[in-house]
Amino acid sequence: MSGVDTVVALVLAGLAAVAVIAIGSLGVRVTRSTDDFLAASRTVRSRANAAAIAGQSLSVASFLGFAGIVLSHGVDGLWYPVGFAAGFLVLLLFVAAPLRRSGAYTVPDFAETRLDSTALRALTTVVVVIIGWLYLIPQLQASGLVLMVLTGLPGWVGVVVVGLVVTAAVTFGGMRSMTFVQAFGFWLKATALVVPAVVLVAWFLGSGLTAAPDRGGPVVFDRPTTVQVHDPVELDVREPVTVEVRTAGAPIRTATWTGGLQPVPRDTVLVFPAGSRMPVVGDAVDDDTRWDAPFGDGQRDPLWVYSLLLATCLGTAGLPHVLVRYYTNPDGRAARRTTVLVLGLLGAFSVVPIVLGALSRTVAPQLLTAGEGDAAILLLPSLSVGGFGGALLGGLVAAGVAATLLSVSAGLLLSVAGVLSSDVLPGRLGDFRIAAHVAGVVPLVGALLFARLDFAPAIALALAVAASTFAPLLLLGIWWRGLTDRGAIAGIVVGGVLSLGATLATLSGVRLDGVVGTLLAQPAAVSVPAAVIVMVTVSRATASRIPAQVGRTLLRLHAPERLGLGEMRVSR
Repeated sequence: MSGVDTVVALVLAGLAAVAVIAIGSLGVRVTRSTDDFLAASRTVRSRANAAAIAGQSLSVASFLGFAGIVLSHGVDGLWYPVGFAAGFLVLLLFVAAPLRRSGAYTVPDFAETRLDSTALRALTTVVVVIIGWLYLIPQLQASGLVLMVLTGLPGWVGVVVVGLVVTAAVTFGGMRSMTFVQAFGFWLKATALVVPAVVLVAWFLGSGLTAAPDRGGPVVFDRPTTVQVHDPVELDVREPVTVEVRTAGAPIRTATWTGGLQPVPRDTVLVFPAGSRMPVVGDAVDDDTRWDAPFGDGQRDPLWVYSLLLATCLGTAGLPHVLVRYYTNPDGRAARRTTVLVLGLLGAFSVVPIVLGALSRTVAPQLLTAGEGDAAILLLPSLSVGGFGGALLGGLVAAGVAATLLSVSAGLLLSVAGVLSSDVLPGRLGDFRIAAHVAGVVPLVGALLFARLDFAPAIALALAVAASTFAPLLLLGIWWRGLTDRGAIAGIVVGGVLSLGATLATLSGVRLDGVVGTLLAQPAAVSVPAAVIVMVTVSRATASRIPAQVGRTLLRLHAPERLGLGEMRVSR
């Protein structure tokens, strides 16, 4: 980005961050109790809660990742938002209202209420923390990428800064404060992306660029192109190319890459001649005949797609930081109304990063060589429109990104701190603040240590863990009276070990070929059925452990509030 682009982006992003902090402070002033901290005293109305859930669900890692995955994989990238939206439909039909009627603060509360097991409560507490941390890692890594693109500073600076600011915000804010912040963050993000998207689409149509690319073969550099590589990458070179290599502290040299995988160290500048085929990072599609075809025109394994859809659909229905927001609704009817509004907001808003990702394929395909496809939304205005207009649009996008980084990361940290304070510590107001500090350290360290994946696949891995643990627990716990504590524990352990093992291996850089490699990158096709089968089988084998009050419990979960059956709040 140019100097003007950087200054405008930093100023607008800074103003957005100040607004987020100021709005959060309003919530602090009206927070008076632990109930306010954990569930906003159950007074959040549907519209505000829907905006907060939509703002939290469409995180920076999600919408940057959606655009990046469309840029790199084309039609295949659409599976992510499709599965994500379907997950809220599952929430609407099967989970939202009964979960709100449970009267619990957290998923562990619900587990103990339904199955009367302190061991299950302890296990679900561990799973909440793990899922929250897995989801936080790509958010913090996104902050590093954003700051690196805007300023050129190392990525770890953004990770540390956002991690510390978010921890402080959660420590002194709580759920009521985060509701204000997340609702504001969503509407700012919507404005900051919809306006540039409309302008850019109009500009593209007016300039005729949409007709320029040849959609019939490999992607090539149409002019001499300079690519700056910030992080180490391994480029897949399909055809011989002569490239000028500039590395800090070393003389400029000209290299000829004949083919295969070519490692490129961090902080390297590559200059490619016009007409050369574009090397890409990882499995990005470098041929436009496969980019706009489902399943990569036969190159994409359908097992990967089915596993991804299973993870995103059921995983969304089992995300603790989304589920915790339903405890803030006044009643089950409000919870269902909230979910309907969320579906509308997500459906409308998800179109924006998809459109911007497709436009980036025309203007900035070189991001595939730099390994920074997730930065497409940030760079598109300056690369296409240019000038002060492009700088202003880019700054508006940066403002939305900054607000989202803070609000979403704070919401994630809040869900982790909530279970730590209520299940590990005595649950007092001061304990929540201690838990918030503890909960913020691990994902910050993980974001610094783990290699940065493309954001959409990284989010899908966290969703796979949620789909393999909490989704079966919630669906069976709400709708099947035969579930037992031992069955739930066995299913969560099996699904959690399979999905978490694959996730940690992928984050650590393990890559394999064939079916095993596909399931390592997207484990839900195995881990979810395994969790359900084990949960049902063990429950049937331990039918004598079905809680005696199961009928009463299920009646309270499903009966309308107007019948006056009351809430089931479990206290430790």
